[in-house]
Parts: sequence; C-alpha cells; structure tokens
Amino acid sequence: MLSLRLARGAHPLVHLRRLLVAGAASGVGFLLLCALGHAVAHPGAAGESLVRLLWCAVPLAAVVYFAVAVARNDPATRPRDGMDAVGFGPARLSFLAAASTAVSCTVGSVVALLAYLELRGDLGGTPLSGTAAGLLDGHAPLPWAGALTLLGLLPALAAGACVIVLRPRRERTPGAAAPAPEADSADAPAPAASHAPRPGYAGLPWGIAVLACGLALEAYVGHAPAPAPDHLLALPGQEDGASPGLLAGWLLASFGLVLAGPGLIHWCGALLAAGRPGAVRLLAGRILQDAAVRLGRPLGVLCAVAAGALAAVELYGPAWEHTGPRPFGPLTGLGAAVVMACVTATVITAALDTRVSRSGTNDALLRLGVPASVMRGAVAVRTGALLALLAPLTWLIAELTTLPLTRS
Repeated sequence: MLSLRLARGAHPLVHLRRLLVAGAASGVGFLLLCALGHAVAHPGAAGESLVRLLWCAVPLAAVVYFAVAVARNDPATRPRDGMDAVGFGPARLSFLAAASTAVSCTVGSVVALLAYLELRGDLGGTPLSGTAAGLLDGHAPLPWAGALTLLGLLPALAAGACVIVLRPRRERTPGAAAPAPEADSADAPAPAASHAPRPGYAGLPWGIAVLACGLALEAYVGHAPAPAPDHLLALPGQEDGASPGLLAGWLLASFGLVLAGPGLIHWCGALLAAGRPGAVRLLAGRILQDAAVRLGRPLGVLCAVAAGALAAVELYGPAWEHTGPRPFGPLTGLGAAVVMACVTATVITAALDTRVSRSGTNDALLRLGVPASVMRGAVAVRTGALLALLAPLTWLIAELTTLPLTRS
C-alpha cells in the first residue's frame, strides 16, 4: 500500500522509467515464451532449444541491470525524514524498491503473455490473431506451468538484485576502530587507522587484465570460419563448436570493460584538467572525475554491447547479400533491441542521477558569478572527451573480436 501511495505522487519521469522497465520486461518475456514454444514443438531438437533459451540470458541480464538502475534512482526508495519513525528505515526501503520493481516486471510479463497468445492465435477474435502462428509454433499447445515459471523468472531476479544492491552498508570511519592509547604510553607509536574505502577507479588494472584475457580467449577459439546461423532466435554462430568460446570471450571482455570503466572515466577527467587548464576544461575534468563511479560502469556496459553489435554486423552483414537463411531474424532483432535499449537507458539514467547529485554545486557556481556559457561549454567538452575515448575503444574491441574469423 505504501509503495502504491508513493508511486501515485512520483514525478512523471519516474513513471516513464517504470514503464520502460515494464516494456523491456515484456520483450524478454516474449523471447522466453518463444524459446519454450520451440522446445515444445520440436522435441527432437533439445540442443537447439537449449541454445535458444540460453541466448535469452543476455537480454534478461540487461533488463535486470536496467531495473536495478531505475530502482536505485527512484526518489520513493530514498531515505526521508520521519520514515524511520514509522518503521521504514534503509533496509525496509530496499524491500520497497524490490516490490516496485517486481510489480513493473510482472506487468511486462503479463503483456508479453497476452501478445504471445494473440499472435499465436490462441485468443482469437482480433485482426492480429494467428498472424505469426508459423513463426511462433502455434500448432503446439503451450504448457502453462513452464510458461508461468519462465515469466516469473525476471520479476524474481530483478527483485532479488534490488535487495542485494540497495541493502544498507555500514561505512567504517578511518580511525574509529583504533584503541585509545594508555596514559603511561606517551612514547608509543600512534595506532593505525581503519582503511579508507577504495576509490572506484582502483579496478582499472584488473579490468584491463580481464579485458585482455577475454580478447585472448576469442582469438584462441575463433579460428573457424563464420557458420550459417539459424534465422529465428539464436544469435549467429550457434551451429559452430567455437561459438560458446567466442561468447565466453565476449562476456569476459565485457566484464573487463565494466571493471575498467570508472578508471577510464576518472583518468580521462584527469587528463582534461592536467597542465594549466582554463575554466571550462578544469570544470569538465573535475566533474568527470567526480562522476567516474556513477558513469563508468554503465558506459562500460554500453561499449561492450556496441562492440558486440559491430562485430556481429561485420561478420554476418554480407550474408544479407546472398540467398538462403538470414542471419538476423525478427526475434533476434527483438533481443538485440531490448539489450541496446536497456543499456542506453541505463546510461541516461546514470547521467541524470549525476546531474541531480551536483545540482547544489551548480547552484553555488552560478551564485558565485560563473556564466551559464561556461557550464554549457563544460558539458560539450565532457561529451567530446567521452566520445573521443570510448568510440575508438569500442571499434578496437570489435575489430579484435572479428580479426581471427576474418583471417580464416
């Protein structure tokens, strides 16, 4: 009830984010139902059905990631004055965020089920009934137990991720655990402090190492020629034995980009502010350094997805010019659109959260007489610096991913 009351008074932008989560959840639910329908209609192709189901894990993870980002930036789940008095502290608020996320994902799953049944022709009575029965294996009955289990997977994972990510953490103050010195030990050395929290950019060496391992794995397993993929749901490369290794290498490289993202953004800002910068360059560099943790990981995920899309287009784009099965069918396109939309919306959400977090600083600068043109110039410089850093990096990773295949 409290979740519904808080949702009623939320900003329209917050409602838009929740609707986007529901829409992304409906896309993932539709893909899961398509994989289930294929498994029921083709019992002899269990391996292919399993691959189709496993490929749904990528858009599923993207939607969970986006849902957690929306829940983290939801004003209704932030601590407020007086909430502790009514029994809603930080821990309860994390469960409130999980409940709101589960409701949004459940609404999307219900929409996916209705759309799937309508396109298969199971509902009947509308112009769209049965229009995609052949593509969705409408001749086979749908097992309701399996369908409801798959549709309940996303709300459960998203709610669990919200509870884990948004749970309150105790921050140890440096020196708080140090014992007090005794009166007769004036010459004794001072006790060591408690360790300060590690900065977000400390994972840059680990991220580069993991990224290099992922690219090395792709180079090792990617010496076979690009296979002719299935044209429905499975992504390119499923019929070749090297494709699981290529997927594992891409996932490893993506994880490396996520780890290295905050460090890359931080040092990009440090380079902008290096030397004897002007007001615009100094402000842009300092803001990038401050927003490195918030923007680094979403931008790393976006670069990883963009690199994978560029690699897929480079490998299988020429197949469109020939006859035969198409490498990208409508369901593959739906999965790719869900992933790209989720990671892009996550970056936009993180950027808006960063803007809100420094609103006090911006107001202080304007009160001190800093012209608005300087603020706009800093935005342009930051955007240009990020594009100059991340666009070549994305292209380089895509080229290194496809290099072993294009040479064979």
